Amino acid sequence: MILNVKPVPSLKGKIQLPASKSYSIRAFIIAACGGSSRLIHPSNCEDAVVAKNTAKGLGSSVKPVKNGFDLKASLKVVSTKNFNVGESGTSLRFLLPLLPMASKTSSVKGVGTLIGRPNLHLCNTLRACGMKIKGDGPKESVPITFEGGSLNGGTIEIDGSLSSQFISALLIAAPLLPVNSKIVITGKEMVSVDYIVMTRQILAKAGITIKRVNDRTYMVKGNQRYKGLKNFKVPSDYGLAAFALAAASILPSKVVLNGHLNNELVQSDGHILEFLRKMGVRFKKTDTGIVINGPFDLKGGTFSLKNCPDLVPIMAVLALFAKGQTKLVDVFHARAKESDRISDVRNELLKIGADVKETSNALIITPRSAYKSGQLLDAHHDHRLAMAWTVLGMKIGTKVDGIESCRKSYPDFVKDMKLIGLK
Repeated sequence: MILNVKPVPSLKGKIQLPASKSYSIRAFIIAACGGSSRLIHPSNCEDAVVAKNTAKGLGSSVKPVKNGFDLKASLKVVSTKNFNVGESGTSLRFLLPLLPMASKTSSVKGVGTLIGRPNLHLCNTLRACGMKIKGDGPKESVPITFEGGSLNGGTIEIDGSLSSQFISALLIAAPLLPVNSKIVITGKEMVSVDYIVMTRQILAKAGITIKRVNDRTYMVKGNQRYKGLKNFKVPSDYGLAAFALAAASILPSKVVLNGHLNNELVQSDGHILEFLRKMGVRFKKTDTGIVINGPFDLKGGTFSLKNCPDLVPIMAVLALFAKGQTKLVDVFHARAKESDRISDVRNELLKIGADVKETSNALIITPRSAYKSGQLLDAHHDHRLAMAWTVLGMKIGTKVDGIESCRKSYPDFVKDMKLIGLK
């Protein structure tokens, strides 16, 4: 589906920010590991719905209540289970180590952009721990089959150079094992470490103890009991707020973003606030919202997105209107997302006449005085690209091919942006 986005003179209005996709997924999966939970205002995006259905597949009862869901966990081993995780890489990775606790044999299917995404590091670790598991092709993508065996504790090594989801998956499963575990992270570099903190925070709320020895080592006691998440209110999503914040930064604006924004729970995409400040954007943030009145004279610079690769597309759009060159560095792992968020971003921005260069680990953007209007930009089935191209269109005018991909994380994106001036 193509969205024709017209340039707008200014923005004004209020948005109720959507709930965090990442915390919603973690909450559903961790709630399925034991105890009773009430999840308040979880995301309604496709990936969160997949996580809710995965919790059901793991034996949980899920009952809709006002403003959320009640879950009662019941992990039981049955003969065979079949799972479909849609396009959710997070639900897929969190599910794999839990398969022996749900069935003797299993199959896990996925669709769309999940086909071809790599799981080799995690599958290698699970095989080393006793699981008979195999993915499709050299990357061990979906479909993935589990043909028996168990997940054994002890010393567990996992390569953390591609995705922190592999590490989070083991931290969720290890407390359920009958013996203690030592999780050792290997690989040249660790990426997206804030997401590991997010996982540990939700585990702690469920009564699980994880001892962090250092950046690459975690000690996990076995035979722990998940106590449920009681009343867990899912925070608003900074990564999704980034799109409205970016639009308000480059256009005359009076915008209010309301939400659940206290600092108790870490969010990797919360780095957008420090990036915006570094670029010269000023806003007022409280626990219940953000007020921003633009535009601002943006400044370029060097930004490490090692821990927040989801911000690459919108930061690239902001860089187009900054003074001086912008370098988005430490982003090699952004190539293994729903799209290649380095090459695909560069190729689409070249269509508007942007000066964008790429290396294996960076995007380098030098702003120009004007850009081509009305170009058809492909989202490459990637929700982050679709939303970034929409924000760009509000400034210069674009056609966004694949706007329906927003359902993956932010189904109300177009409707919400219309509230502040999208045409």
